[in-house]
Amino acid sequence: MIPDLGKYANAVLSSYAVSLLLLALLVWVSVRRARKVKAELDKVEARGKTNG
Repeated sequence: MIPDLGKYANAVLSSYAVSLLLLALLVWVSVRRARKVKAELDKVEARGKTNG
């Protein structure tokens, strides 16, 4: 099932590895940012409920 990449194996496999790493980093940063924004929104909403 694994194709024979010949002399380009290192370049292809390292490109896949870097791509997967960058995708994982992007997902991690997005989730982290979403949690931070949600916490800030919850704080603003809670402050609005006590004032109104």
